[in-house]
Amino acid sequence: MEAAIPYTVEARPDTGLFNAKVGIWLFLASEMMLFGALFSSYILLRVGAEPGSWPHGLLNIPIGTFNTAVLITSSVTVVLSWASLKMGNFARYRRLQAITLACAACFLGLKSFEYREKFGHYEVWLKDGRRYLGHIDQNGRSPFFWNTRTLDLKKIESIQFRPDPYHYTMSPKEMALAKKAAAGKEHPRLEIKTVDIQRLSAFVPAHSTYFAIYFTLTALHALHVLGGALVIGYLWGPGARMWRVDPERYTNRIEVSGLFWHFVDLVWIFLFPVLYLL
Repeated sequence: MEAAIPYTVEARPDTGLFNAKVGIWLFLASEMMLFGALFSSYILLRVGAEPGSWPHGLLNIPIGTFNTAVLITSSVTVVLSWASLKMGNFARYRRLQAITLACAACFLGLKSFEYREKFGHYEVWLKDGRRYLGHIDQNGRSPFFWNTRTLDLKKIESIQFRPDPYHYTMSPKEMALAKKAAAGKEHPRLEIKTVDIQRLSAFVPAHSTYFAIYFTLTALHALHVLGGALVIGYLWGPGARMWRVDPERYTNRIEVSGLFWHFVDLVWIFLFPVLYLL
């Protein structure tokens, strides 16, 4: 006869917590060290950058703000779903966790849209020292991931470039006012000869230190959102069978998954102002 695993429901005498809760707090401690090191690297690089050289105004603040509200909402539904189980209301728990999963899908969908927007947005450095930010107009579309090597391989002699003058030189508030004033107006196109281009880069990690950090932090965070959603989804679906045979242990699992989800949300609360607003 197999021995039962101890402390899956009742608290351990040495910690006052059941085993899974001890494990998740240890895991979250390691996660704090991971993200803490990345945030520290960002701060040191930002402080050490030459005045005026650090990019700003390159991210979509409305999308970032909406995604922040989405994750905060998901944290609320996670807490309420766990409380529903503590009160024995399984149906309400299922409804609330369905909202949590919808919020996770919404967050990831908006983040993928934001990434796609960056892949088609360019900066071009000319040999005479001028720099332009905007979009390459290739048959009415802005291609992804182009650089000077792409121009050589495709034997392109010149590009049609639509400058977007609202970046780098303006604060977020000034940029919002300028965009509002220019609503409905199309920026003039420039024809730039390939021989005059010193460097061409989309808003990808190779563009600058800023975008290398942006993609590292946000992609790592998105993977955590995906991982947390998969766990919550499993417990919401196939794993819910445990509710019938051991409801207290099942409730503990929901609490543990919720702690991880709160940590993921908290990381974004720091990511959003640091990357998008400062």
